[in-house]
Order: sequence, then structure tokens, then C-alpha cells
Amino acid sequence: FWLKDQISGAPPLSTSVACPFALFFNMADEQPKKRTFKKYSYRGVDLDKLLDMSNQDLMELFRSRQRRKFSRGIKRAPITLLKKLRKAKRETAYGEKPVAVKTHLRNMSIVPEMIGSVVGVYNGKSFINVEVKPEMIGHYLGEFSITYKPIKHGRAGMKGAFVPLK
Repeated sequence: FWLKDQISGAPPLSTSVACPFALFFNMADEQPKKRTFKKYSYRGVDLDKLLDMSNQDLMELFRSRQRRKFSRGIKRAPITLLKKLRKAKRETAYGEKPVAVKTHLRNMSIVPEMIGSVVGVYNGKSFINVEVKPEMIGHYLGEFSITYKPIKHGRAGMKGAFVPLK
């Protein structure tokens, strides 16, 4: 449309219009906003409160499958895993990740006490290190250790690309 204004003899646009980059430079003068992290909560309960809860109160927050498992009693193997995780976490320096604790317990529910630990979960062939994060509460360890290798399909038409030995 500016070409039409030039032809019609209209005066050019005023020079007082701000440069589009001026807005960018004004924003650079402002203080950068501090990044606020979302406070994690599991089913409406903050992480700090989850860590202080008793097993009975925590059980009531879990889904029905985990509630049933807890109500039938916690077996010896999960208790020893929790003890090993506590020990590994206690022996690490501040700001470092704890040593991975290997386990075959893929059906172990992740509880708030395990947060920050590293668990080596067996997938049938090797141990896959899983760092437990707050979002994992209520899930099983096995969900984070894939048991198969995802296949990568080749090109179409490469049926049995067999090269015989000479």
C-alpha cells in the first residue's frame, strides 16, 4: 500500500514511528524474571508432606492396586531395597547422585522415600539405571526399564538382504 501512497503524492509515513527493534531493546533493560519451579504435589498433597506421612496415610493416596498390595503386607524384599537406598543416599556427598542399587523388583511401587535415589532395574538382560523423580510416585519400577529393544524398520523392498559367502 505504500507504493500507492507514493504514486498518489501523499506525504511519506512520519519518522516518529518507533523502530520495531526499539521494543526489543527496551525489554533488555528490564530485570530478567527469576524462574519459578512448579511445586510438585501428588493427588493434592505437597512433596514435603508426602515425605512426613506414615505408610497408612500414604497407602490411602495410592490407587487401588497399590493399596491392595500394601494392605496385604510389605514383604521382606522391598524393605531391604528401601534400606539399601537409604544407605546409598546417606553415604553420598551433597550435590552428588547416590550409587545405583541393583534390583529385580520390577513390581515395586515407587514411594516418596525413594526420590533422588538411583535404582538399577533388571530388564531380563541387564540393569538399567533409573533416577527416581517426584513424578514417578505411585508407578512401578518396571515401567521405567524397557524389556525389549524397539525395532528400526529398513527400507521397503529389502526382503532378506542375504549376501552369500564366496
